[in-house]
Amino acid sequence: MPLSPEILNKIAQFRAKSLDKTITIEELREAIIMMRQDRVTAQNVASTTRASKAKKPTQSVAEMEAELGLL
Repeated sequence: MPLSPEILNKIAQFRAKSLDKTITIEELREAIIMMRQDRVTAQNVASTTRASKAKKPTQSVAEMEAELGLL
């Protein structure tokens, strides 16, 4: 999920303030919350993708032997 322009702008502001060493503790907290929200979203997407790949049904031994017989 792409980040909104507002969030990207805020991140740029936080980055500039941190380089200038003028960032406040409250702004640091806000930046951390924003980063965590982004990571939770990415983690949910990744786990959903892994779950869908894992749902592939396994073949029985008879089905595998039948496929090998066709080769």
